[in-house]
Amino acid sequence: MNKPGGNIWVFGDYRNYFQNRVTLQLLSRANDLAPAVGAEVCAVILGHDLDEYVGEYIAHGAKTVYVMDDPALKDYNVERYADITARLSAAHAPGTILVGATAFGREFAPALAKRLGTGLTADCIDLNIGEDGLLVQTAPAFGGNLIADIVTPDARPQMATVRPGTFQEIPHNYTATGRIIRLPLPEGLPPVRVRLVSSRRLPQRTRRLEDASVVICGGRGMGSKTRFRKLFELARFMEGEVGATRPVVHSRWAPQEALVGQAGRNIRPRILLSFGISGAIQHTAALSNADFIIAVNKNPHATMMKMADVAVVADAGQVCSALIRELKARIRE
Repeated sequence: MNKPGGNIWVFGDYRNYFQNRVTLQLLSRANDLAPAVGAEVCAVILGHDLDEYVGEYIAHGAKTVYVMDDPALKDYNVERYADITARLSAAHAPGTILVGATAFGREFAPALAKRLGTGLTADCIDLNIGEDGLLVQTAPAFGGNLIADIVTPDARPQMATVRPGTFQEIPHNYTATGRIIRLPLPEGLPPVRVRLVSSRRLPQRTRRLEDASVVICGGRGMGSKTRFRKLFELARFMEGEVGATRPVVHSRWAPQEALVGQAGRNIRPRILLSFGISGAIQHTAALSNADFIIAVNKNPHATMMKMADVAVVADAGQVCSALIRELKARIRE
C-alpha cells in the first residue's frame, strides 16, 4: 500500500460561479482534511481571463493556485483539460484531486482518472481521513440502498467527485493570501475534434433546491399525485422549493430534479417541511444539514419524525391543505 502523501487539489470549475459554489465547498472540506495528512490545499484552474476567480479561490481557502490562462483554453474541451491536468499531476504529484459532481465534473473527472491510471469515486456525500491516512470516500451504492466507504490504497492520486451542497463553504476572507503559480500552455496538446460554435445560458425559473432557504419535501404518504401537487401551491406561498423522495419521482408525481437523497440533491435549508416521508436512509442522508425540520406523518415512530424538531402526527395531505387555507386567509387580511 502506498503512503498517502501529497497535497489536496481542488479543480476549479468557475463557469456560472455565482450560482454554482461547489468548488468553494470543496476547498472548505479540503481545509478540514489537510491537517490530518500534513497537506496543503491547492486549486487548479484552466481557461482565459481568470484573475477574478483566482482571487476568489484564495479568499475561500486555497493556499496555492495553479493557473493556466490562455485564449486556447477559453472554451472547455474535455480532452485538452484532462490532458493538461494529467501533466500537472505528473509534475507535482498531488495526493488527492477533488472535482464537483456537476455535469462538467462527471465528464472531466473520469477522463482525468483514466489518464492518471487511478480510481475515482463518483457522487460522494462525505469525505474523511482514515486512521491510515487514506481518503475515505463515502458514496451511495446499489442504487442508493447502501452507503459505501471507499478508499484507494495503491494508486495515486486519490480522486473523488462530490455533489454540490454537500459541504459548507468558508466565508470570504478578504485578508487571505496565497501563492499563485502561472503556467504556460504546454506543447503537443490533443487536437480539438469538437469546436464550440456558440453557447447561451438558459435562465433558471426557480432557485435550485441546494440554494433554497425553505424546502417542502413530500413522500408517498401524500397519497396521490393530485395531493402531492398541493405542495407546489404551499411552496409558492412560502417562497420555497419542492423536493421529493425516490418513490415519488419513480411514480412521476414530481420531476427528477426534485429528488432529494443520495441519488439526487443534498440540501441545507433554514426550514424543511417534510410531508408523508418515512425517512429511508437514502433520503435522510441528504438533509442532515437542515437547520430546522418540521415533519408530518401518521406514524409517530417514522425515522423522519425522530429527526424532526417538530413532529406532527397527522395526515400529511390534510395538514398541507390546512396550511394553504391559513396562508390564503392571511393574504386576504
